[in-house]
Amino acid sequence: MQVFEGLAAVPREFGPSAVTIGKFDGVHPGHRAVIAELKSVAAVEHLVAAVVTFDRNPLSLLAPDKCPESLVSNAKKIELLEAAGVDATLVLEFDLALSSQQPEEFVQSVLVDALHARVIFVGADFRFGARGSGNVELLDRLGREHGFEVRHIPEIAAAGTNSRRASSTWIRELLTEGDVATAAAQLGRLHSIRSTVVHGEQRGRELGYPTANLSPDLEGFIPRDGVYAAWATVPAGRFGAAVSIGNNPTFEGVPQKQVEAHLLDQKLDLYGDTIELEFVDYIRPMQKFESADALAGQMRVDEQRIRAILDRPREQRSALPT
Repeated sequence: MQVFEGLAAVPREFGPSAVTIGKFDGVHPGHRAVIAELKSVAAVEHLVAAVVTFDRNPLSLLAPDKCPESLVSNAKKIELLEAAGVDATLVLEFDLALSSQQPEEFVQSVLVDALHARVIFVGADFRFGARGSGNVELLDRLGREHGFEVRHIPEIAAAGTNSRRASSTWIRELLTEGDVATAAAQLGRLHSIRSTVVHGEQRGRELGYPTANLSPDLEGFIPRDGVYAAWATVPAGRFGAAVSIGNNPTFEGVPQKQVEAHLLDQKLDLYGDTIELEFVDYIRPMQKFESADALAGQMRVDEQRIRAILDRPREQRSALPT
């Protein structure tokens, strides 16, 4: 997949293309359904299947107090778009200049001059240009002027429901509640975070459960505090893991939202390595124990339950007793 960081990076000979535009946070099944239709049309009409997205949520500039935390980093979003089969992705810097563009200017500079669009896929509530002044009706009219067709994207129902639309907002709500299993069903894959392993206080090692401490400068939306069954991918491979999120109230001085992973049956030197954690199921909330021995005893119970969860087919995982 070609990735263009800004309009200047798009070669003059690019296209013609079929284009869809959006934040694509999480690249969930609703997004992937749109991309599948985009690819199908592009193949039939001999066009390049292209996505236009942004380097940040526009709300981070327009209404910071209302801007949600992203589900995935830009790097992960690019990986997911490539996995979905997109031919090219244009990442626009959402700065003051872009936010101030009139709708007609956006269409001319991005869709016509840069991407040579012939087909554009947008949802019924699509807005673009300064203060969201452009809508689908205006885009239809501009399409007739510039020679591109606007096709409307139907709403995609979330997995397991006919009443709620697949959305990044709902997935974010589920992760905030710790319901990573339902979030995985809505994403169509396990939710993950990624960071670098850094040195910690080695309390886990003293308890018989050495952990990889993730740098707080990590990629991805961190689920609710608690203990989780997960898969950990490191340079040596992919392993089952017990993951702890929170400040571990049994001990003093542990940072808020500390993320630690104990890799089952592994003794690896991971300092400085990149680690990606994929969340499978929620085990229990973070809690304070009377002693380190009591915590170690609970960790042994957690480990057995995590092993059982990771050994079971996906459809049976959430049916385990709490």
